[in-house]
Amino acid sequence: MIEHPNEVVTKAIVRFVQVPGLAKQAALITLDNGFDYKKPNSFGPGGLASLDEAITKATEADPAFIAITGKPYIFCVGADITGIPFLTSREQALELGELGHRVFARLKNSTIPTFAFINGAALGGGLEVALHCHYRTVSTGAAALGLPEVAIGLVPGWGGSQLLPNLIGAPGAAQVILQNPLTQKVLRPTQARELGVADELFEAADFLESSLAWAASVVNNEVTVTRPEVDKDMWDGVLFFAKQQLDQRLHGAVPSANKALELLALAKDATFADGTAAETEALADLIMGDESRASLYAFDLVQRRAKRPVGVPDKSLARKVTKVGIIGAGLMASQLALLFARRLQVPVVLTDLDQTRVDKGVGYVLGQIDKTVSKGRMDEGTAAKLRGLVSGSVDKSVFADADFVIEAVFENLDLKKQIWAELEKIVSPEAILATNTSSLSVTEMAADLEHPERVVGFHFFNPVAVLPLLEIIKGEKTDDVTLATAFAVGRELKKSSVLVKDAPAFVVNRVLTRFTSEVFKAVDAGTPLDVVDSAFDPLGLPMRPIALLQLVGPAVAYHVGETLHAAFPSRFVDSPNLKKIVDAGLPLMDDDEINPEVAKLVAGGSAPLSADEVRAAALEALAEEIRLMLDEGVVAEAQDIDLCMVLGAGWPFHLGGVTPYLDRSGISEKVTGRRFLPKGVGSLPA
Repeated sequence: MIEHPNEVVTKAIVRFVQVPGLAKQAALITLDNGFDYKKPNSFGPGGLASLDEAITKATEADPAFIAITGKPYIFCVGADITGIPFLTSREQALELGELGHRVFARLKNSTIPTFAFINGAALGGGLEVALHCHYRTVSTGAAALGLPEVAIGLVPGWGGSQLLPNLIGAPGAAQVILQNPLTQKVLRPTQARELGVADELFEAADFLESSLAWAASVVNNEVTVTRPEVDKDMWDGVLFFAKQQLDQRLHGAVPSANKALELLALAKDATFADGTAAETEALADLIMGDESRASLYAFDLVQRRAKRPVGVPDKSLARKVTKVGIIGAGLMASQLALLFARRLQVPVVLTDLDQTRVDKGVGYVLGQIDKTVSKGRMDEGTAAKLRGLVSGSVDKSVFADADFVIEAVFENLDLKKQIWAELEKIVSPEAILATNTSSLSVTEMAADLEHPERVVGFHFFNPVAVLPLLEIIKGEKTDDVTLATAFAVGRELKKSSVLVKDAPAFVVNRVLTRFTSEVFKAVDAGTPLDVVDSAFDPLGLPMRPIALLQLVGPAVAYHVGETLHAAFPSRFVDSPNLKKIVDAGLPLMDDDEINPEVAKLVAGGSAPLSADEVRAAALEALAEEIRLMLDEGVVAEAQDIDLCMVLGAGWPFHLGGVTPYLDRSGISEKVTGRRFLPKGVGSLPA
């Protein structure tokens, strides 16, 4: 018997409505867990039982049709994954899969027409229950639609892998089931209609009324729903190409992606009964695997811990920000200006050394606004307002009435100290001074100021608009008002903020630099670049090391490495080969391949390592560094390091970030004598 003692049951509430044009009433089932949109509907054992009862009640009344919809803004976001840790055996996992299939199949097999009125977010099992209905409408206000299970170590396990490809074809299904989850994308309502996931798209304002009227027209044969015939001739070719892409990107490291591909292949010719039976088996295998538990751990970090950062002062201490100043007008500064203007809706002013640079920075912001309008993602009224908020000047006196000033200039401590010394004479004593430094000491930067307590680190990741992490660094004298304001601003910017101690390179850069330091130790020893680069394929990382270095920039990586080498010379090497690459100024990659000129440049060394040795050395180094970071109090717990690596470096959910993998592979205990997380956290229970 499957149990979920903490389930917030989503009830299926039946009411009967009279729809114009129909002799009989229609049965409308509304999914509602009793909370607002911030706590979405989901299906646990109790929710499935309630839906089962509702379908029985609706069917017994012999209505004109049965329709299922959701509470305001939310249809259903799928299975209640908080119950998965309570599944302690494969038999229980099988039972959960079979229960969902049995209940949902009643809608598919109904002799009474069934409709899904997708009024809001529909993800996972929420979209699958809709796919079981004979017809579907979708609201323009539905925030997200998709089958994201692969991203959390699972597969669509309640019919989605079989129904969707036979509804919209293999290419669309591969996009929704594989490509979108792995790139953290979802479908918008218009896309769902274009792909054929939904039969009709209606405006949010009168969505239910329009859907009921349309359903009546279908039942009365006034509207005939036609769907293109699925092309099965191209099915195998599409999946062959999808497998090639998966192998190239993930190297077989993500079991859920491989299982999903197998299920999509099965859907071509299998009966629905055989296909869904295979789904249940695949779901049970994955639920009882470490990768799914690591994925769910990472998902919980992103969904819960990121919204409740540890160690943050009371938000009532935060000061209101009515104007933002940005020192610098380069690419990073310009990205920050656009972000602050869009999210805070307050005046934002940039300064730089000369008018040409200022004009270029402001021009970048205005150009991005125009581009957003041209793509239909912003209306002209909003754009006009944003254009009016952003300005530039060569005179720092424009910061006199700013409440929050952030510098984004070159990583040079003396330069940053000089800027703050000048600025302190201009801004009010209450203004917050933030630095976007990626590795320098916030404490040292503020040391000579009259008010060092109002200086805070505000480390964004590039590209600013995409990566959600914000490392907020507390200097030795940073006070609670400053921290509270920093976190309040981070929330308004829609960033996930983590409190970090003022330690060299903070979290993400320190972990990644230790990683690349070990990589270049191997290169310096004579290991060929291609061997080093492919050594980490078994982990399924989002990028190989050399591509990551190309993205970060060898000069930036070398600079951060110098900072850490100065702080911890025994652990962070000053690689002569990385210095050669920086000095040569050559691109590391050439058409997704390692530049042969770079490979020649770093050739040499008399003690090359195998790929397995490179990987083992790097992972052991990571375990050592993370333990030291925790012992130093850089962050509160290992969970914060995992959150930073997932959100700031794109480390995959199936690893759980970093520490669950190090724990379950035995590396943590081998190197440090203990695990980072309790047994059963980020992995199967002991």
